Amino acid sequence: MEDPTAVPIPDYAHRVAMYDMDRTITRSGTYSGFLMHVAQRRQQWRLLLLPLVALAAAAYSLRLIDRARLKAINLRLLVGKRFRRTEILPLAESYADKVVARGLHPAALAQIAADREAGYRLLLATASFHLYVDAIAARLGMDDVLATQLDEPDGADHIHARLAGDNCYGDAKFARISDWLAANDITREAVHVRAYSDHVSDHPMLHFADEAVATTPSRKLKLLAPQMGWQVVDWRTRRGR
Repeated sequence: MEDPTAVPIPDYAHRVAMYDMDRTITRSGTYSGFLMHVAQRRQQWRLLLLPLVALAAAAYSLRLIDRARLKAINLRLLVGKRFRRTEILPLAESYADKVVARGLHPAALAQIAADREAGYRLLLATASFHLYVDAIAARLGMDDVLATQLDEPDGADHIHARLAGDNCYGDAKFARISDWLAANDITREAVHVRAYSDHVSDHPMLHFADEAVATTPSRKLKLLAPQMGWQVVDWRTRRGR
C-alpha cells in the first residue's frame, strides 16, 4: 500500500491532517482506562461500584441509554458527581504519560511526524473528554483539539459529570470539524485534507477528506473502505499493508 505522504500535493492555502485518537493513534480505547486510573489513585472505594458500571454497559447494549449518557454515568460512578479540575488534572497528566509511554502505535507517530514535516496542521478529533485528551494531544504535538466537553457551570474549577453539548462522535464530530474550519476561515476549496480513523462512525470525516486512510480498521470500516476508494493500513505493524 502506498504511503499517503508520497503523492505530490498541489499548492493549497491550507493543509490539515485530521486524526481520530482511540484505536487510531492509541492501541486501545482510553476512556475506561482514564476512569480506572483516577479511581485507583483518588478514591479506591469507587472500584466497588464497578458492577454498576457493568449494568450501565448492559443498558447501552440494549439501547436503553445512548453513548453520551453511558459516558456520563460511568464518570459519575468512578470519578464523582462533581469534582475540581485542579484535583483531576495531575491525574490526567500522569495518565497521558502512561498512554504515550506504552499505548501508541509507532506507525501512527511516524505518520503524524510525516504530516507535520509536510506542513499539515494537525487536528485531533475525538469523542474522549477534553479533561485528559488535552494532555495526550500536547505530548503528540497536535496543533488543535476537538473533544467532548464536560459541564463547567461556574466557568471555573468545578466540573459536573455531565456532557456540555454533544458527544464528539460521528456526525456530531464532523459538525465540530466544520465549525472549526469556519472559525479558522478555512474554506473547502482552499484546503487539502488528510483524515485517519479506525472506525466506521468517522465516515463523515473520511468522506470529506481528499486522502482518507482507514487505520487498523474495524470490521465495518474494513469492508467500506475499498468501496469508497479509501486507503487501508495496519498500524499494528510499522508499515501499512
